[in-house]
Amino acid sequence: MKVSIITTTFNSAATVASTLESVQSQTHPSIEHIIVDGASSDETLSIVRSFPHVARLVSEPDKGLYDAINKGIRISTGDIIGILNSDDFFPDNRVVEKIVQAFDHPGTEAIIGDIAFIRPGNLKKVIRLYSAKKFSPAKFAYGYMPPHPSFYARKELYDTYGLYKQDYKIAADYELLMRFIYRHKISYRYINQVLVYMRTGGISNKSWRSRYVLNKEIIRACKENGVQTNMAVLSVKYINKIFEYIKPALIRGE
Repeated sequence: MKVSIITTTFNSAATVASTLESVQSQTHPSIEHIIVDGASSDETLSIVRSFPHVARLVSEPDKGLYDAINKGIRISTGDIIGILNSDDFFPDNRVVEKIVQAFDHPGTEAIIGDIAFIRPGNLKKVIRLYSAKKFSPAKFAYGYMPPHPSFYARKELYDTYGLYKQDYKIAADYELLMRFIYRHKISYRYINQVLVYMRTGGISNKSWRSRYVLNKEIIRACKENGVQTNMAVLSVKYINKIFEYIKPALIRGE
């Protein structure tokens, strides 16, 4: 089973090497690593070209993150598609192998798992665990979704239900997951392990304004996919996020 992993880059020289190394070291024998670059002006392209496992490199101006992801999906040739951001990496070399094994279960159209947030200055220090273990489609109304970097889906789902909506600024991943999982009721399985390490500092958490835009787009995504919600309902998730920071401390015995 061939797995296409799409990594979007733009002036990502500071972090992309660890992303590339983690894909190159995977034990699964059939991986198509596609890099979609937004015409970087730093050393990103030379770093990418130094990794012979990269199957496809596209570098040209784009209309933003979701445009770049969609480009990668369109040119991918794998049976399964996943997204690995240019500042994220796999925690071990058997992650893709385990993802493929999960797809061996009859009827599985997608898988979800856990991700861990780490400090950029200390890649071994987990500061937050984002788990999909207790996720259910009903939780979309409360602002919860499975961790997007842990989402791997059969390519035909994108052919059938569409790509990421490019008129969203932050929450196109939320809308796509809701469209696939809630609206079209795809069959997914949960893998009880951390599939991706993410450095902290994502766009949706940069400021209160970013969070406001995110929540406005979540409300829009809910409306478009037949789910009722509002700002008051979405605010509850920020209280529950506290427990995501407590869990790593318990794991480390602090």
